Amino acid sequence: MALISNLFLEQIFYFLKVSNMKQTQRGFTLIELVMVIVILGVLAAVALPKFVDLSSDAKTAAIAGAAGALSSAAAINYAAAMAKNAGSYAVAGATPATNLIANMASWDATNFKVSSQAACGTAGSGVGVTLTHGGGTTANSAVATIVCTG
Repeated sequence: MALISNLFLEQIFYFLKVSNMKQTQRGFTLIELVMVIVILGVLAAVALPKFVDLSSDAKTAAIAGAAGALSSAAAINYAAAMAKNAGSYAVAGATPATNLIANMASWDATNFKVSSQAACGTAGSGVGVTLTHGGGTTANSAVATIVCTG
């Protein structure tokens, strides 16, 4: 009887030992999960301020693009005037940018305003015009060069 009970106990211990060896880890430990959350929090704290103030960069880029478009339109208009094209507009007087913008079909007057402009001199002379982004600060401004037609 002792031999049978010893054999029985050995088989039970062997079964428990084998079943413990077959167990595999499932999932992550709490420490691993906490470390991932901490790392993500640090990355978010570092990266978030970089993306928060993109509206200022967008306004600066938009006003620079509008200034380039106005300069390009003035150059094309001057070339058309020199070629005696009937489609050119007179860009002269005290407000040359206002004269040119009045004839531009796609100008966004609500967002881009002329804050300062110099009077035109002779035909072919360039005049600096400062544009600002709709009620923006001087940080959101750009200078366009307008070529006077005379």
